[in-house]
Amino acid sequence: MWRALAFLALLAVAAYGATWVADHPGSVTIVWNGYEVATSLAIALIGVLIAAIVVGFIWAIVRGLITLPEALVRGSRDRRRAKGYSALSRGMVAVGSGDPMAARRHANDAERLLGAEPLALLLKAQAAQISGDREAAESAFQRMVDDPETRVLGLRGLFVEARRREDDASARAYAAEAARLAPSVTWANEAVLEAQCADGDWSGATETVERRASLGLIEKGVARRQRAVLLTAAAQEREAGEPEAATERVLRAVKLAPDLVPAAALAGRLLARRGDLRKAAKIVEAAWRAGPHPDLAKTYMTLRTGDSVRDRLSRAETLARLSSWHPEARLAMAQAAYEAREFAQAREALAPLLADRPSVRTCLAMARLEEAEHGAGAARSREWLGRAAHAPRDALWIADGIASERWAPISPITGRLDAFVWKTPTEVLAGPSETRPDEPEAQEETVLPIEAAKPTEAAMPAGPPSTIALNGATPVATAASAAATSNPMPAGATTPVVLPMPKTVDKATDNADGKARRAV
Repeated sequence: MWRALAFLALLAVAAYGATWVADHPGSVTIVWNGYEVATSLAIALIGVLIAAIVVGFIWAIVRGLITLPEALVRGSRDRRRAKGYSALSRGMVAVGSGDPMAARRHANDAERLLGAEPLALLLKAQAAQISGDREAAESAFQRMVDDPETRVLGLRGLFVEARRREDDASARAYAAEAARLAPSVTWANEAVLEAQCADGDWSGATETVERRASLGLIEKGVARRQRAVLLTAAAQEREAGEPEAATERVLRAVKLAPDLVPAAALAGRLLARRGDLRKAAKIVEAAWRAGPHPDLAKTYMTLRTGDSVRDRLSRAETLARLSSWHPEARLAMAQAAYEAREFAQAREALAPLLADRPSVRTCLAMARLEEAEHGAGAARSREWLGRAAHAPRDALWIADGIASERWAPISPITGRLDAFVWKTPTEVLAGPSETRPDEPEAQEETVLPIEAAKPTEAAMPAGPPSTIALNGATPVATAASAAATSNPMPAGATTPVVLPMPKTVDKATDNADGKARRAV
């Protein structure tokens, strides 16, 4: 539209100029080298216009002849680049589809046509990776490192290859160099943080977290939580040798994350040793309100070393009121009442937990009560130990498929910071089936004593003694392991294992045993 209007405006100006020249006739005289040429103004203007067109046409021909070699070279170069980018695009598709032969062929074509183009080098490295040629991949990434424009990308590739061949030293060096060159690169910062945590460099890791937060790589809430975890880890290392330094760090951790259970429990212990019981109780109570935990209950009930069992029972009642009688509070109440020999109060605390399938800890607590009231080897105690073998598992610290009784600042598998979460492991085995209506009587159980010894090397799970490897969930605890964990009987005593009686038991003996059990 605008072009049409401009053309019409120029046409109007030309028409107006022609009209003006026609209305004002004149003559033009040219004298050159003894010759004199006289003509009208209109003819002179037309001659000048034709001469300009001819000169322009001649100049275009001359200029085309002069620039012809350069145009031919430029055209050839453009065609090569077009073919190179086409090969690059096809190579990326081949890499994405997992075709190593096509990826290598297109990578070679792209390198031949494009030269040291960063994308061509990247395609060559990726083609070598999916082909399993690690040396060629590292060579391509090294060429990227030599170019300032692709140095960080090359370091990223070398870092990945070093991780694959388990060369932690080289991987750390590549990540540190990338973080120095580009402080906002996420993968490099995470790798540096992981290396610092693995080395126990908690102060350096804290600086890394603060730098990531200042650059906006992580949210402020996540940064506060990670700083609290790192401060707690540093305080745990100094708890025995440097209690003052440990207290200073753990109090900063509690201020950053009041609901961090390990920090609150450690702060309670350290403040209690220093005699600041009021502040210790306040910190533990705040964490308990956020999420009841057995470590918090243990710390809270043992804040004062000289307290009697009645005092600990009173503290357990306080925790129960603070959490509206949470299951953890009931278990703590039962433990405190058991130690105070208040068995009726312990049963009352555990009663709501027995309505549905009681957990392992609940079953073991009931077994301790039965043993304390009726003596070692009581039938009810053995029955609760048998139920513990098939009971739902209690919550544990879980991170990346690993369940542990103790909290750790990083995952033992991936090295991820703040990976452990307190939760119930996933059930993988069904619980004990109830007696069906068509069965005349439940299957009898025989209790066989075995020596409470350490598991064999083949039966022990890999990792620390307090850690159980999961494949989606922790294994279901056996009655022997559950009993050994809770230690309901004196050390050195035999641990009962509940085994099913063969179904071919004599019927008369079965009825007699049933009557005797009902009498008990």
